[in-house]
Amino acid sequence: MGTVVQVGLGERSYPILIKKGLMVEIGSDLKKRNIAKRWAVVSDDTVAGLYGEMLMKSLADAGVEAELITFPHGEENKHLQTIAGLASKLAQQGFDRKDGLIALGGGVTGDITGFLAAVYMRGIPFVQIPTTLLAQVDSSVGGKTGVDIPEGKNLVGCFYQPGVVYIDPAVLQTLPKEEILGGLAEVIKYGVIVDADFFDYLADKKDEILALDDEVIIKVVARCCEIKASVVEQDEREGGLRRILNFGHTIGHAVEAASGYRLIHGLAIAIGMRAVADLAVYSGLLSKEAALRIEKIIKDYGMPSAIPDGMDPDQIKGYLKTDKKTVGGKVFYVLPTEIGKVTITDNVRESDVDKVIAA
Repeated sequence: MGTVVQVGLGERSYPILIKKGLMVEIGSDLKKRNIAKRWAVVSDDTVAGLYGEMLMKSLADAGVEAELITFPHGEENKHLQTIAGLASKLAQQGFDRKDGLIALGGGVTGDITGFLAAVYMRGIPFVQIPTTLLAQVDSSVGGKTGVDIPEGKNLVGCFYQPGVVYIDPAVLQTLPKEEILGGLAEVIKYGVIVDADFFDYLADKKDEILALDDEVIIKVVARCCEIKASVVEQDEREGGLRRILNFGHTIGHAVEAASGYRLIHGLAIAIGMRAVADLAVYSGLLSKEAALRIEKIIKDYGMPSAIPDGMDPDQIKGYLKTDKKTVGGKVFYVLPTEIGKVTITDNVRESDVDKVIAA
């Protein structure tokens, strides 16, 4: 069945299946796995309109019992009220602990569905069908779930692993260009933090990647999933190594929040990656040449590399302080030391952070 990447977590291990056209085969695969007796497909109103029917047909054709439940799309709906509303729908339809959830959608849907699965009946199984590039290469793998509260992003949540991740690159064709770019920011992240050869491949294959060439995009998605799986296997609950996956996210999340979430997550991360590359130069950890290479690949892909004009630096710094990666009031940054290697440090001069945000 196409490319398979295994996430090895002992009894919580699961496969990531990657194949063009996989969407129509999910029903028969789920039937064989016997994970749950009945499924609720959780999707936002946009993705449900695009792929809900196709998935429900695949499930019905395989004799898998399923209901489709939806919620309004958008990061602004990723909150506890949405979880409460979806839980009520499950209870009203008689879902019990032998049943499971299917997350059909992007990162918001995956985060919401995973959290709902973790807390409904104190835990029921779920599977991921990520439909955005960002979710396929990052958020659908590794078991991070959660919702936002007014004080910050993902501050309420838990680690809860899916049973399977189904990735069909064909669904990327319906994504707006902005969403493709948002996903590619996370792809570039993997090159910077772990794999210099992959970074070079991304620079070399830019045109094929932007055109969503089948062969190249499957290779890119699989490599990202391999890297993420390897990191998660070594540090499932972000005690140490897994924090490298937050490269670009500390400043990126603050910029995203300060934009009132008008800036999509991936593009905020692109800005964050450029910012921490500069911070690493100021801190004497990274050569100017390497920082320019990071800036160049972000710009070559057509992503923003600077904090938008008109944003309040004090507001961005305020969000930095409430970031969930803050420990004892100190903000930790993932700083590159070369392409393919990073270090985690709180030893960063406040004046350098001010300089980066002001720039």
